[in-house]
Amino acid sequence: MAMPPLAIVTLRVRSFRNIASADVTLNPRLNVVCGDNAQGKTSLLEATYVLATSRSFRTNRVADVIAFKTDAAHVDAHVREQDINRHQAVGISHLGRFAEVEGKPSRPLAQYAVLTPVVVFDATSLSLVTGSGPERRKLMDRLALYASPSSYVDALAYARAMRARRRVLETRGSTSRDLDPWEELMARHGSSWASARAAAVHSLAVFAHEVFLAIGRMTSSLSMGFRPGAPDDPNAFRAALVQAREHDRRHRSDAVGRHKDDIHFALDSRSARFNASQGERRVIVLSTKLAEIRLLRRLRGVTPIFLLDDISTELDTTRTEAFMSAVRDADPQVLLTTTRPELIPHRNLWTASDHAHHCLRAGTLVPS
Repeated sequence: MAMPPLAIVTLRVRSFRNIASADVTLNPRLNVVCGDNAQGKTSLLEATYVLATSRSFRTNRVADVIAFKTDAAHVDAHVREQDINRHQAVGISHLGRFAEVEGKPSRPLAQYAVLTPVVVFDATSLSLVTGSGPERRKLMDRLALYASPSSYVDALAYARAMRARRRVLETRGSTSRDLDPWEELMARHGSSWASARAAAVHSLAVFAHEVFLAIGRMTSSLSMGFRPGAPDDPNAFRAALVQAREHDRRHRSDAVGRHKDDIHFALDSRSARFNASQGERRVIVLSTKLAEIRLLRRLRGVTPIFLLDDISTELDTTRTEAFMSAVRDADPQVLLTTTRPELIPHRNLWTASDHAHHCLRAGTLVPS
């Protein structure tokens, strides 16, 4: 089997949550990170995610990753893509964050975020089905960034215009003519942004349906669709904003807008959020993650690195084997954490040279 075209070769972590210092050489295929609870396993995955994206998957405030009584966290790695090696680094302080490639600052950070694609599954991922919407919007925007980089520009412009509209409503009222240009910008950029989100969901749905049938071992059919929080047409969107002015002024909120865009998951046309069992929801989320890997591979040209946090607690033995088989076939570099490595069927799927064990104790790597 050929080597995966994208892999982290060496990873160095400093002052990151409960990891004071860790240096690890990773197998290009499967890496099983074992240890008891609260020993730093998830922190190692989070550090990898920060290295790849400059963001955390556990908190919106990235400074939270800085170890107690230290001033900054640092993660750097040597990454191999195809036949090219590069050095990447991310530093985080209470004043902000920086990202570097080959020792040179990377700007904007959105451009850095697509350099080393990564997909993560952790306990919060289940909110893709059961949550109120933020995780689903993050998913749409991650995919849209790869498919349509201008969607990030639209998202920033939309957010600026929305904040300005709110200020005008609060200070000058719902009849102010100053609202017109901001609503025009919201409608124009918001409609472009929604178009990118919708296209990403449509592409993801095709892959997710296929994966769900393969790993779910069930006859139900998975579908997903984009649900807009505002009219698609810019003129209709602007008209809706005008109509909602007084409501938005009184309630200090936005009745329509991109903050209400969502993904609807369904099993056999029934809402998965309200009708799927706990086991089915887990399979839906894992299928979505594998579908994300397939889609990013098509968009970016390399298979993303896959981070799996304690997968052995989420599935029964049969589904774990089916899922891990699908992961092996997708052929990403994998970092997988577990408290019970004996439950992971890796020896049946990867050769001895294609997997490695790493153990953490109190934030320190120890011999496995």
